[in-house]
Amino acid sequence: MAEWRLQPSARNTALYVCICNGVTDSQIRQAAANGCREVSELTMRTGCGATCGSCLDMASGLLDDFHTARRAPLIDLPLIASAA
Repeated sequence: MAEWRLQPSARNTALYVCICNGVTDSQIRQAAANGCREVSELTMRTGCGATCGSCLDMASGLLDDFHTARRAPLIDLPLIASAA
């Protein structure tokens, strides 16, 4: 999606997403793991985006990426039907 995304293996330090409030990508992923799905909720939980808002696109992308990666794979139902 966006150019700023790094593969986890490409770095081993925290990436500051919100400089104003010192929120890292790890903190955003942790909030997502704890059930945070919306940027407005992320702002309430972490302060990310509460000051200038320039980080909101990146924060939204991290939330989306986290939840997309955690989704269960779809099962091909015709394949299951033919196996029975």
